[in-house]
Amino acid sequence: MPRLIIISNRLPLTINRKDGELHYYPSAGGLATGLNSLDASMERIWIGWPGKEITDPQEQRSIAANLKEDGLVPVFLSQKEIDLYYGGFSNKTIWPHFHYFTQFTTYNDEYWEAYQTVNKKFAEASIPIIREDDLVWVHDYQLMLLPAMIREAFSSTSIGFFLHIPFPSYEVFRVLPWRKEILEGLLGADQIGFHTFNYMRHFLSAAYRIAGFEHNFGKLTVGHRLVNVDVFPMGIDYDKYAFPEIQLNHGDSSFSIKKLAKGKQLIISIDRLDYTKGIPNRLLSFEKFLLHYPEYHRKVSLMLVVVPSRSSVDQYQELKEEVDKLVGNINGLYGTFDWTPVQYFYRSLNFNELVTLYQEGDIALITPLRDGMNLVAKEFVASKEKSKNGVLILSEMAGASNELMDALIVNPQDSNNIVAAIHQALTMTEPERRWRLSNMQEKLKKYNVRHWAATFIKEQKKLMEKQKDQHTNVLSRQDREDLLQKYKAADRRLLILDYDGTLMDFHPDPQAVQPDEQLLRLLKALTEATGNRVVVNSGRDRHTLQDWLGDLPLQFAAEHGVWVKQEHDWQINSSLNNKWKKDIRPLLENLVERTPGSFIEEKDYSIAWHYRQIDRDLGEKRVREFRDVLLYLTHNLDLQVLEGNKVVEIKNAGVNKGKATTQWLNGQSWDFILAMGDDHTDEDIFNALPEEAYTIKIGLDRSQANFSLPGVKEVRMLLEELVAHS
Repeated sequence: MPRLIIISNRLPLTINRKDGELHYYPSAGGLATGLNSLDASMERIWIGWPGKEITDPQEQRSIAANLKEDGLVPVFLSQKEIDLYYGGFSNKTIWPHFHYFTQFTTYNDEYWEAYQTVNKKFAEASIPIIREDDLVWVHDYQLMLLPAMIREAFSSTSIGFFLHIPFPSYEVFRVLPWRKEILEGLLGADQIGFHTFNYMRHFLSAAYRIAGFEHNFGKLTVGHRLVNVDVFPMGIDYDKYAFPEIQLNHGDSSFSIKKLAKGKQLIISIDRLDYTKGIPNRLLSFEKFLLHYPEYHRKVSLMLVVVPSRSSVDQYQELKEEVDKLVGNINGLYGTFDWTPVQYFYRSLNFNELVTLYQEGDIALITPLRDGMNLVAKEFVASKEKSKNGVLILSEMAGASNELMDALIVNPQDSNNIVAAIHQALTMTEPERRWRLSNMQEKLKKYNVRHWAATFIKEQKKLMEKQKDQHTNVLSRQDREDLLQKYKAADRRLLILDYDGTLMDFHPDPQAVQPDEQLLRLLKALTEATGNRVVVNSGRDRHTLQDWLGDLPLQFAAEHGVWVKQEHDWQINSSLNNKWKKDIRPLLENLVERTPGSFIEEKDYSIAWHYRQIDRDLGEKRVREFRDVLLYLTHNLDLQVLEGNKVVEIKNAGVNKGKATTQWLNGQSWDFILAMGDDHTDEDIFNALPEEAYTIKIGLDRSQANFSLPGVKEVRMLLEELVAHS
């Protein structure tokens, strides 16, 4: 049974020192609730910072021993590390940047170095604990380098990562100087989760444009691994807010909230002090509402609760001053002796106070300028389980708006939009309020925090099994030994090798992949070995293959088998003609004119349109545009349209690499056959060969080949071994 190793910046507890002794206080956060609800048979270990600087080695050992009993492992950080890594890079660089507040992003090398150091410190604490068959789940923006660090130590351990904040668009993300390192850190994970599809889409775009990884329905191939990028919207502990266990006593704050709400419509607003929350915009919108709807004076109050946060940071101090000033202005302008338009509280709320405020609020005004999810919106909806009386006004910039579509969705920058929503909420009929709430509650009951955690782990387990299945096809050490022994024992050997993507990596410029010295040396050694016949079977034109490799005693199939060279001269398939090219070329020329960076490659009996150097999405759009026209034009000409890796090629039908391969099979006997290729056109080669042949697919795509290798680097390693066994 695999264990679950959870790694987050904070442990689900806080350590405080009181009267010289350390005291432990458990956290009741949503993450802890969701993870504690997972399959009890799965052992859990949680690694994280305990929330306090502990420098005494003896105290550190004592804390580690105490926490071990509960499956908790502390990572001790110095105050300097906390300031630079957490207060610095995490919250002065990543937080504003990922929330689109780039004007607040701090570019500081010292912060970045601290971020790297602390992520490495988490890795050093985690690696001795992790086992190969564990499931590792890393959380949030403070630890984005950690998955790759763990991956270096464990090549096959299943690693998941979940980002609890937004992932910005590519145009914003690319501004970060450390963008590539962050992406590579995240791509050490096998599964990467986001709250919304937009965040997922932004990440996939960045992974492609910055690191060159293309996705197929959210799946990326990174080395020999499949990485699943998906949407896992986080829920809440629904029953905790729908059926709270609270007691109200005369004189306590919860009772005062109920008393304050009597006789008035209460709009509630609860936020941490943060520029992403849009609190000033909200206050200005409420002021505009009071201006345009004077009939609601003394009938409606806004209860604004602002929870203190990062009070030592200048930006937050300025924000606090702005909020104080706005509240003062509104109350001074509209307030009366018996009515305060904005009831303002700058403090934290305990659970009793929070739930009471949710229950008493008629409207929740939640309008962040940018928010990863916003669980307050979900908690408010859940708290109305019994009363079914309340309206949620929610910013479209909050991740929760993708689920709570029956809320009144507003643009947080549009004060007129918010004013109209407040008026709509106040005048909404009871039946409409009830059905809107009921629809949202049904979703939240089903997609609660337990569902979120269980779904993430379930998908990670499925991926882990899929990875194992794929690894069974990877040429293992034993398979390699068998192959080499059979190769060495054989007298007559046939080696069939594709070129692009097999012997050489792809390049935006197809003419920039001339064979390097290592490849020329390997091919020369293989052709000189007694009993070897080495064939390069490629989609390349014969002139290029002749220029690049013609000095070696190789044999060739060019243009997918249009041209074949077995001895000294190139031979052509006699049934072919190329008169059709004059009808197809204008269409491709039009594509080039409309798509700068794309180009035409003309061969003797085929013609191709390449879009390696342009945006993949634009290239695929163009392909969709002309696919039907192309199929119509080629239908009666006995032509075939091949869609390859950023290329579309039109060639004579009935000619393929498989048919070309038979020219080395018919009438000839071989003791050993090996074929390697990366493209779907190479499947024809694999299918043409006898069962006993060694067929190897380069990459992790589905294939008819018996085995697979991750890439060109591994192909070269195998060829080196063949040379050594020749």
